[in-house]
Amino acid sequence: MSLPSSMQALRLPVIGAPLFILSNPKLVLAQVTSGIVGAFPALNARPESLLDDWLDEIASGIATHDAANPDRRAAPFAVNQIVHRSNTRLDRDLALCVKHRVPIVITSLGAVEEVNQAVHGYGGIVLHDVINDRFAHKAVEKGADGLIAVAAGAGGHAGQLSPFALVQEIRRWFDGPLFLSGAIATGGAVLAAQAMGADGAYIGSAFIATEEANASDAYRQAVVDAHASDIVYSSYFTGVSGNYLRASIEAAGMDPDNLPEADKSKMDFGAAAGGDKAKAWKDIWGAGQGVGAVDAVVPAARLVDRLAGEYEAARRRLAL
Repeated sequence: MSLPSSMQALRLPVIGAPLFILSNPKLVLAQVTSGIVGAFPALNARPESLLDDWLDEIASGIATHDAANPDRRAAPFAVNQIVHRSNTRLDRDLALCVKHRVPIVITSLGAVEEVNQAVHGYGGIVLHDVINDRFAHKAVEKGADGLIAVAAGAGGHAGQLSPFALVQEIRRWFDGPLFLSGAIATGGAVLAAQAMGADGAYIGSAFIATEEANASDAYRQAVVDAHASDIVYSSYFTGVSGNYLRASIEAAGMDPDNLPEADKSKMDFGAAAGGDKAKAWKDIWGAGQGVGAVDAVVPAARLVDRLAGEYEAARRRLAL
């Protein structure tokens, strides 16, 4: 197992997962200046022209931090690209990633060789998220540098496999960068991910309840109040199976226990850029089963401090 050089100096082996609608430059900068990889979906920049400004803002923020803290430089950041035929922005958004030399590109819902080549062309790395071993093979065959194993319990789009099963199957043949996602919300769980064979953790839901996230106060509080049993797994909202907060589904007038299956042929990530579809996604709140570890709304830096403290405590507990 080996991490790219750009990720070897992380304070904590964690990627802050790109949160649809919620991740923004403010959150990304809070994450990277705290020593973990920060990430946001390209589709969060709306209108489309805003992506160029966001990438400038992040680069400027990192430069300012590094100048003031030469002995504690910021971690790299990542941009998530939805590689699905319905995402009509992909080519233009990818071109901006190339222009700004984004260090890490996280690809989802499609492994495309041309996307990987474009990122490799300027020295960037590509991590592809997968929900099973078959998709992992496809991603690496197409040129992905590393993988994000999205196991049961992850927020938003998620798989159904046990993290133990998914990691051990991937590690039978792949020794490159591997991050694990799925209900990880404590430093001890980060260490557990490493113990089972991953290089680090991919954490999303805990960052919803941060001051920097572009979430409503009600959404943040719902995460604080929720337990694992309050998470509903459904494909109804986007066509891809994922985990959502029961309270938000009920608030929208639907029965969380009787949601119909979606027609996958009608998935449209281009619609995420605006209109009624975007409003619907904003009203249904994604979250993973790790919400039970979140007990307060805090600045992102404080959350990273908590994770780092728990991680070191777990190492001491195991005499590592």
